[in-house]
Amino acid sequence: MRFLADESCDFAIVRSLRAAGHDVRAVAELSPSATDPQVVRLAASEQRILLTEDRHFGQLVFAHRQSAHGVLYLRFPSSARHQIASDVVRLVQQHGEQLHACFVVIQPGRIRITRPPSP
Repeated sequence: MRFLADESCDFAIVRSLRAAGHDVRAVAELSPSATDPQVVRLAASEQRILLTEDRHFGQLVFAHRQSAHGVLYLRFPSSARHQIASDVVRLVQQHGEQLHACFVVIQPGRIRITRPPSP
């Protein structure tokens, strides 16, 4: 699968997904300091699912109806940071193509998959 990791995304996730054979580009490597709307547009134009820990992407996708190929919003407290990369890889293995065009909230022990309104 193809992903774009926002600058807020823990780089351990990028490394783990790459190690699992996924195509992952990182904003920190491509375009540091890109704005959130620029990041969403880049992910959509490259047909990549956006990986982020920034809750503002939900507002862009739902309230502003910005087109997205999919968003994985990661909400892990500091006490559960050690499991974030393995949980994301497991989510991708289990749900794969179902993640396209969805807004997914992943927390320790909980996954919520929502299809946002069309732009």
